[in-house]
Amino acid sequence: MTGILFDDSLNLLRKLISIPSLSREEENTASAIERFLEDQGIKTHRMINNVWAYNEHFDPKKPTILLNSHHDTVMPNPGYDRDPFAADIIDGKLFGLGSNDAGGCLVSLIAVFIHFYKEKNLKYNLCLAATAEEEVSGKNGIELILPQLGQLEFAIVGEPTLMQMAVAERGLMVLDCVAHGRAGHAAREEGENAIYKAMKDINWFKTYEFAKKSSLFGPVKMSVTIIEAGSQHNVVPAICNFTVDVRVTDAYRNEEVLKIISQNVDCDVNPRSTRLKPSSISTEHPIVKAGIALGRETYGSPTTSDQALLDIPSLKMGPGDSARSHMADEYIYVNEIEEGIDLYIKLLTEIV
Repeated sequence: MTGILFDDSLNLLRKLISIPSLSREEENTASAIERFLEDQGIKTHRMINNVWAYNEHFDPKKPTILLNSHHDTVMPNPGYDRDPFAADIIDGKLFGLGSNDAGGCLVSLIAVFIHFYKEKNLKYNLCLAATAEEEVSGKNGIELILPQLGQLEFAIVGEPTLMQMAVAERGLMVLDCVAHGRAGHAAREEGENAIYKAMKDINWFKTYEFAKKSSLFGPVKMSVTIIEAGSQHNVVPAICNFTVDVRVTDAYRNEEVLKIISQNVDCDVNPRSTRLKPSSISTEHPIVKAGIALGRETYGSPTTSDQALLDIPSLKMGPGDSARSHMADEYIYVNEIEEGIDLYIKLLTEIV
């Protein structure tokens, strides 16, 4: 059975690679996933470019595990030497855009879902969701369909982690800040320089230490990354705009961090979004303990995924290597997919 699952998964992944699926342009890969599942006799649901399904013997009285990964990709890296849509296998490597991030994870989770699909008397229901817009944190991806999926107990989010277990993930807030001064002529004692006012707040962002530190990530990290002010050399600027990248740990919620920042700086602080939340799952959770028993390691992930849009415990885990994501001539080892399917099945067998 596992061999058939692997062969079907590999063929599906090669098909998906051959279909351009940039974020917000994933309609054709969504259709390919729909057809693949329906060919297996599985009833599917679709909203825009998101496709989901439930196990055959779904029981509303049982808790549900979400199996999620995405089928959108970034633009091909300009350094590509190969055709990014040619799913060639060379020396055990499957090349192609989205092969590693996150096609290998997606087809492995689909294989696992099919493995358990017809099983009776499972302790949990399974919900498979192949979603869109992950690479741009778009609102028409997992966030759009969550209200349609019903109550979920926890999630496995397929991202390339070398099949190790990311038990926490940093959240992200981008803050657009505005320091206000008063314009004047630079040659005279006129005006109030907004750059100098911004410097005071920028120094706070550089030096402030939050009281709580994450056991996995350490402190919340804040970095001023863009600054803009002034129109000409002889005018004291009335406005200074700057941008702050804030990486929130599992020790805080985004709203808590934003409140602390607003209480300590004089500038206007405007978050672009508070949607990308820090996420975590307890190392005592049964799925994590099952992974540890299988020799998997736990760690905190510095990168952002669809975990950030979930309000349930979630484990990020999948075949492939995050270091290969978005690289030129992206690839995944074929045996990583086979190992991923096998380990996912063993992991869930301990739970369901």
